[in-house]
Amino acid sequence: MFEIYNTMTRKIEEFKPVKDNHVSIYVCGPTVYSYIHIGNARPVIFFDMLKNYLTYKGYDVNYVSNITDIDDKIINEAKVLKVKEEELTNKFIEEFIKDTKRIGSKLPDQMPKATNYISEMIDYIDDLIDKGYAYKTKSGVYFKTTKLDSYGSLSKQNKDDLEESVRIENKSDKLDFRDFSLWKNTEEGLSYDSPFGIGRPGWHTECAVMNNDIFGETIDIHGGGTDLIFPHHENENAQTIAHSNHGLANYWMHVGRVDLDNIKMSKSLNNTILVKDLKDPISYRLLILAHHYRNPINYSDELYLEFISMYDKIIRTLKRTRLMFGSSFDQNMFDQEILNKFEKEMDQDLNTPNVITLILEVIKELNKTNSDIIKMIKLYNSLKTILEVLGLMPEIKLEEKTLKSYMLWQQARLDKDYAKADLLRKELLEEGWI
Repeated sequence: MFEIYNTMTRKIEEFKPVKDNHVSIYVCGPTVYSYIHIGNARPVIFFDMLKNYLTYKGYDVNYVSNITDIDDKIINEAKVLKVKEEELTNKFIEEFIKDTKRIGSKLPDQMPKATNYISEMIDYIDDLIDKGYAYKTKSGVYFKTTKLDSYGSLSKQNKDDLEESVRIENKSDKLDFRDFSLWKNTEEGLSYDSPFGIGRPGWHTECAVMNNDIFGETIDIHGGGTDLIFPHHENENAQTIAHSNHGLANYWMHVGRVDLDNIKMSKSLNNTILVKDLKDPISYRLLILAHHYRNPINYSDELYLEFISMYDKIIRTLKRTRLMFGSSFDQNMFDQEILNKFEKEMDQDLNTPNVITLILEVIKELNKTNSDIIKMIKLYNSLKTILEVLGLMPEIKLEEKTLKSYMLWQQARLDKDYAKADLLRKELLEEGWI
């Protein structure tokens, strides 16, 4: 039984998809005005791994992660750089794609851009106005939070105590300080004609509308970082309830933040480490998965170096083992006990730290098993399966030249030709094969 923690209920629940064998996932993606830092990368790593595991379990997964390409931050950055907003966003969409691949994640099945849904957003806002959940003012259109009894249900905050949204200015013409922007009237930067005035949609509306247009119903999983619970996800869900008479998702999943030396990592604090500057991005992925997704991580260079060393050990063991098999081996032989342990841990709210421990146990077993080739093949195939789900399996290309060097090394050792054996050993060692 696969169980996950649901932020809405604050409980670990059995996962039951809306449609048998089909899973719909929407994860809030980047606002593309700069490079992503290693904290931004954590959801990219986790939800890619989640999709891999659901696919491994036999589900057909539709994983959507949006691109926010209209936002005040984009407009302000474009002004500073004296470029058009589209030029800026196109550049950082490409950089985000590169960084996604750097950290071993595949691209989502769909990456909708907010600017491609402007007309749908206008219609959606119009509908909320017609239903009495939104109202027009001189500064724009706002959602009437006092009309929705369930407002605050995701973030578990009392409506009377809700903090003000940090994403919007607190305009004087709002009916209530908790009301959030659906449309901002402005002619500065990217702007569009609408019945409400020239302007652009609010951030929360962008995601609510893209969800509605792509899925058209309650989805299985909505995810992102814990910083998005309020106001962003709360406000997405509120609009969905008001517009469609149902919640946005059955399960809400949020990953903990990554701190740097016990301080929140933030572009505004200028204390970020960019993904593009990581020495070994896949070792960073290992670091992320070695911590439970709901727990915060306090990043340090020392911690990172530990996982670089750990991943190097994993790669060397895989390559050494692969070398011992030769050019071909049965790839359908597995140690079912290992795979059962893997699934047991993953089914308990994706307990990847225990899976990493399991990986290291298999690595240790492989390193002390030299004569039982059948056992080694089963261990290798099982480990490969687990690493593929986690997105940690390195590409191993065994060329004939390397295989020949290995065979010559073994023969030189048997012949007690130590000078030749040392040269061949040095060559294989430098290439990471032994």
